[in-house]
Amino acid sequence: MDFLRRGFLTLGLLAGFAVGAPVHADPQSIVVASTTSTEQSGLFKHVLPLFRDKTGIEVKVVALGTGQALDAARRGDADVVLVHDRPAEDKFVAEGFAKARQDVMYNDFVVVGPASDPAGIKGADVQTAFRKLAETKSPFVSRGDRSGTHSAELRAWKEAGIDLAAVKGDWYRDVGQGMGPALNTASALNAYILSDRGTWLSFKNRGELTILVQGDPRLFNPYGVMLVNPEKHPNVKVKEGQAFIDWLVSPEGQTAIANYKIGGEALFFPSAGKANK
Repeated sequence: MDFLRRGFLTLGLLAGFAVGAPVHADPQSIVVASTTSTEQSGLFKHVLPLFRDKTGIEVKVVALGTGQALDAARRGDADVVLVHDRPAEDKFVAEGFAKARQDVMYNDFVVVGPASDPAGIKGADVQTAFRKLAETKSPFVSRGDRSGTHSAELRAWKEAGIDLAAVKGDWYRDVGQGMGPALNTASALNAYILSDRGTWLSFKNRGELTILVQGDPRLFNPYGVMLVNPEKHPNVKVKEGQAFIDWLVSPEGQTAIANYKIGGEALFFPSAGKANK
């Protein structure tokens, strides 16, 4: 009986170690901190199996807003980060959490709203559109989650000359959620919202919402990829993480990104090695 008891105790301790094992325990997997737009658009479901089949490396994606994804990488909770907020990415590199940033792809933001367009923004440039939204106090949904999209929205208000803190009221709904849930809220409220085009194209619950503002150069939305600096976090899987980055920016990875379409329309456009707008 004592033998059995000791055996069960040993098994319990081993199980405890397994439960408490670090994220990086599997040498053939990496953790990528990325955005809800890349995950909810379906891009990762398309490209990651191709990378796994070629390399044998499994990619575990943690989908967060860009700000949260960068914070996770700062803590050493990811090997690679793939996000879309260029000022925040440049700061991440300047702080020494990555040694370099590489362009991967781009799409653009769109302003979505009810087809009836009570604010009258259809076809306007983004600055005019945001001024009208503030003047008319039309229902607007903000992600409010420190994501790349949220940062782009805040820049749009500022560039439109709007002091958001002074004017926002019940018409401005800050949901603190990812792109998909935020779009669901906008659909339910028949409200305006800034969305990345990729998530919008894959979004099914549109209700009366439609694209009203697009094509403004200010809505350009580049994505960058970075290997977390192992000098900051020695647990980073440098070899495997760099293999993922190298594949993403290779002709094969860039083709995989370009080939991801919904209804014949591309959600992202490869940009590795190209001059940024």
